[in-house]
Amino acid sequence: MLRIDGRDVEADDDKTLLEAAKDAGIFIPTLCHHPALTPIGACRLCSVEIEKNGRKKVVTSCNYPAEEGLVVKTSSPDLFDLRSMIIELLLARSPGEEKIVALASVYGISSPRFKLADESCILCGLCTRVCQELVGVSAISPILRGVERAVDAPYRDFSEDCMACSACALVCPTAAIKRMKHIYPLTSEEAEEIESRLLRGEFDDEIGVYGEIIGCRGHGEGQDGGAVTSILASAIETGSIDAAVVVMPGDDYRAYAAIVDDLDGVMASAGTKYVRVPLVPKLLEALGSGKRRIAVVGTPCAIRSVRKLQAGGYLGEAFPDAEIFLLGLFCFESFDPARLKRQIRDVFSIDLDEADRVQISKGRFSIFVGDEEYSCRISDLEDDVREGCKYCGDFVSRLADISVGSVGSPEGYSTVIVRSDRGRRLLEAISCTREDVDESQIRKLSSIKRRRAQKQFAKIIDGLEREGL
Repeated sequence: MLRIDGRDVEADDDKTLLEAAKDAGIFIPTLCHHPALTPIGACRLCSVEIEKNGRKKVVTSCNYPAEEGLVVKTSSPDLFDLRSMIIELLLARSPGEEKIVALASVYGISSPRFKLADESCILCGLCTRVCQELVGVSAISPILRGVERAVDAPYRDFSEDCMACSACALVCPTAAIKRMKHIYPLTSEEAEEIESRLLRGEFDDEIGVYGEIIGCRGHGEGQDGGAVTSILASAIETGSIDAAVVVMPGDDYRAYAAIVDDLDGVMASAGTKYVRVPLVPKLLEALGSGKRRIAVVGTPCAIRSVRKLQAGGYLGEAFPDAEIFLLGLFCFESFDPARLKRQIRDVFSIDLDEADRVQISKGRFSIFVGDEEYSCRISDLEDDVREGCKYCGDFVSRLADISVGSVGSPEGYSTVIVRSDRGRRLLEAISCTREDVDESQIRKLSSIKRRRAQKQFAKIIDGLEREGL
C-alpha cells in the first residue's frame, strides 16, 4: 500500500510508480515510456515527488518502484515548474513538432525564451530501445555525448542492419526518425504511396499490386526456373543495365553483397541463400562508381530499404539520373548462418558448406549433397531464424518491380510476379517457358507471414494506445 495524491493505492511489488498511478486513474505525462520497453527516465516529464522515511526527493516515476509506505505527489507547484521548464526546452529544440507544441499549450507555453538548434529528435530513446529489445536488430543507437548526443546508425553510415520494419517510426513521438538518412523506416503510408505511384495492375491483399503472375522456366542455369539469372543475363547482354547488386555465396554458409557487370558474375550469384544480406551499401558503392542503370536482387527487407531511400529523396538528390530495377525474392524468414550450421550438423551430421544446393519448399528445408537429400520441417529450425524476421510481414516483395520465388509453380519453374512497367520490360526481354501458377499457395504463406508480423507489432501498438502516445 502507498499513497498517491492523498489516495491509498494497492500496487504489486513489480510495479513502478507510473504504472501504479495509471492503474489508479492518475495521469502522469511522459514522452519516453512504453510498457513493453525498459524504462530509462530520459524525458523526465514523469517526475514525481516522493516522501520516504521522512525525506523528500524528486524521482522519475517510470523507473521507480511502487514501494510499500511511499507518499507520492504527482502534481504540485514545484513539479509544474519542473515540467514546464522541460517542455519549454523541448519546444525550443523542436518547435515544429506537433506533439511538443500540443504539450506546451497544456502548460501555457506558446513560445520558448531560449534559442536552441532546431532538432526534431528529443533523445527519448524509444527508437533505439524498440530496435534492440523487441525487434532485436540494434540498427540504431545513441552516439556521442553531452550537447552533441544524437541517435544514428553506427559511424553515421548507411545501416547494414536496418530491415525497414518501421517499428522505430511507430514509437517515435516526433517525425525525427522518418527523416533519418542512414536507416530505412518505411511506414505503411509510404509503402501505399509507392504502390500507387510506381506499380501497375490490380491490388490483392496478400500479393499486393501486380499485373501478371506466371510460372517461368528460363533457358539457362539457376535455381528452380532460373528466372532471376535469365533476367539479369539478358539485361546485361542488351545493355539495359550497367550492373547488378546481387548476393554471392561465401564461406561458412555466409553470403555477401557484390556488384556484377558481366555474365560470369551473374552465373556465380545463381542460387538461393537463406540469409539476410545488406545491399544498400553496395548499391551506393555502385552508384558512386558511375553506374547508373542498376538491378538490385534482394529479399523484401532489402527492397523496402531501397524504396525508402527513393521515397525519402536521397537517391533522387544524390543520383538524379539513376535508374534502379528492383528484383524482389519471396522470403518467409532468413537464418543466422552460425546457428543454422550447428543445427544441421547436430541433426544430419553434415557440413552445410558441402551442400550443392539448399531449398525451402512446402514447409521443408532441404539440403542436397551429391545424390543425397536431407530435409526437415521449417518449424524445426525456429531457433535459428534471424532476429527481426518476425516483424516483417512481406512474403512476396510487394514493392519490387518484379518478384520471384518458387511457391505456386510446378517443379523446375520460378513464380514471377510482374508489378511495374520496368518489371514487364525485364520479363519480356527473356525467352522462357510458361506455366500456370497456383496463386492460393502464395496467398496462404503471405497471409501467415503478415499475421505473424501483426502479432508482433500488436505489442507496440497496444502500448502506444495505453500510454496515449
